[in-house]
Parts: sequence; C-alpha cells; structure tokens
Amino acid sequence: MKIREHVSLKALNTFGVDTEARFFTHLDSPEDLDVLFRTGLLRDKPIFILGGGSNVLFTKPFDGVVLHPRFKRFQIQEVDEDQVWVQLGSGLDWHSCVQKTLEQGLSGLENLSLIPGTVGAAPIQNIGAYGVELQDVFRELEAVNLRTGETRRFTRSDCQFGYRSSWFKTQPDPFLILSVTLALSKKFRPRLSYQGLTEELQQSGITDPTPQEVSAAVIRIRKRKLPDPARLGSAGSFFKNPIIPDDQFQLLKKSHPALSGHPTGKGQVKLSAARLIDLAGWKGKTLGRAGVYKRHALILVNLGGATGMEIAGLAEKIREDIHQKFGISLIPEVQIL
Repeated sequence: MKIREHVSLKALNTFGVDTEARFFTHLDSPEDLDVLFRTGLLRDKPIFILGGGSNVLFTKPFDGVVLHPRFKRFQIQEVDEDQVWVQLGSGLDWHSCVQKTLEQGLSGLENLSLIPGTVGAAPIQNIGAYGVELQDVFRELEAVNLRTGETRRFTRSDCQFGYRSSWFKTQPDPFLILSVTLALSKKFRPRLSYQGLTEELQQSGITDPTPQEVSAAVIRIRKRKLPDPARLGSAGSFFKNPIIPDDQFQLLKKSHPALSGHPTGKGQVKLSAARLIDLAGWKGKTLGRAGVYKRHALILVNLGGATGMEIAGLAEKIREDIHQKFGISLIPEVQIL
C-alpha cells in the first residue's frame, strides 16, 4: 500500500471533473487498513471512500484522505436446493457481478443490470431499478469504522434501508464496507412490475423470459436512456424521485395533467423527477459547459471541461425552478462534495 499526495481524481469520477485529493491510496486487502491505521492519517482528517465514482460530484479539491478499495472476493455458499449466498468484495464492479451470477445460473440481480459503480456503494445507496432494490436480495455486510477501527457485521435491519438511503448515510463516522453478502436463487421468479420493462420484453416477442433475457432488456433500456460516461460525463440520475401526499398530487394533477406518479402506500405518491424537469422545460438545456441530457431529463452532463461548481450550479437552478413551478423540493441523489 502506498499513500500518495495531490492525486488527480479526474479519471476516477464519471462526471470527469478535474479535481484532486490531498491524500490518496488504493486498498487491495483488509490488511492494508492495519497499515493505514498505524500512520495516524485517519484520526482527524476528512475521509472519502471512492468506488466507481459514479454517484459523486466534486466541486472542489478534497482536502483529506481518499480511499479506493479494490477488494475482489467472489464466493458462493450453497444454502439449500433453491437459495445460495454470494459474498462479494466491495471493490468489485457491480454490473460485472450481476453478469457473473447470471452465468452461474443464479437470479435476483437481473433487474439491476448495468448500474454503474462498485459493490461497496450498492447498500449505502440501496440501489434500485425496474421494480427491484438491493434490500430485496440483501443478507448482510461487513464494514469497518474508519475512526475506531472496529469491524462489524450488519444485517438487513441494521442497515435501515430506505429509498436510495441507508443507515450509513446518517453516521458521523465513515464506514468502509469490506464485503456484501446477497441471497440469490437457483429458481427464477421474474419481477416484472415495471411497465417499461414488460413493454421492452413484449416488443422482443418474449412472454416467458429467462433471467438473461430480463437482464438484456434492462441493458437495452438503460443504453437508450443514459449517456456513455466515456463520451459524455454524467452520474446517472441526479435527483431522487420525490414522494408527496396523495392529496397534494391530486391538486397538482389538476393544473399539470401530464404529471405522472404511482402510489407507494400510506397515502403517498412517488413522482417522476424526470417528468417534472421535462415539464419545466429543462430537458436538453445547457448552462455554460453543463447541461441536461437531451434523451433523459434526470441526467445532468458535463459537455466538456465543466467544473463541479458549474454542474452544481445548474442543479441548483433546476431545483429552484421546480420548487417555484410545482412547490416540490428535489433532493440530489448524487453526493456533492
């Protein structure tokens, strides 16, 4: 393990923002942490754990320690004739793990195909797409408190999963996830509640899909909607879909009939943030070197050379406009530093 100073992070964030870390190190094994703790570097400096860099916007240099875990464990444990537990190192690429489990004849992750980032970020964000969230297949994880050095196992209830959130987002101490264990199945039970996914399968003439066919459909949809970060910097969905009371939704529908949403229970409705931004006229608009993607209003993009402050400035203008027009506060899904 080598600790470097003043390291560029431009190639390590999907927005392609040119910034740097005061201190930076790769972690190839949990043993590297022992070395790191002995340096004393983690005692009082800001710490940021950088995985795939697909859910972060740097607005300034990070004046602390950036850790880049590269733990690669992939272990399958048989439980019974149907279920297996798969333990994944936090440094593994998420989509590659999805594809590898499908190759092993396991299902449960197919709806979560092509989500960028690493395994370690998945439970922190409780990633979700096309009617499935990580919590649906989660069993446990192992993480270390980077201030105290304590290693702990977390169950599903410990993680307190919510919509794009978890217990880890509320803690003052930073936790580094070492591994994540998922409960997957040998027997495929398709989850096709998301209308766009069922339509994609039907258009391909598929009525009884395999896990691989569901994954392929998800990949096609995502590739149509999302820009390639190698060509156009972005971080996927920039804002969370807002959840509001049903009576507020009904009032908004009267003045904005094109507004879309679906019930989430307890008298609440989840709105499409993309639809709100589109209705407000932001889709395809640019502000300097930052813009809203022309194919999907929820995606903010770096048009070339944009700073993090420029992208954050565009996001704030969108938030202000949405609040003025609809009385709704959009909350960023992307972590802004």
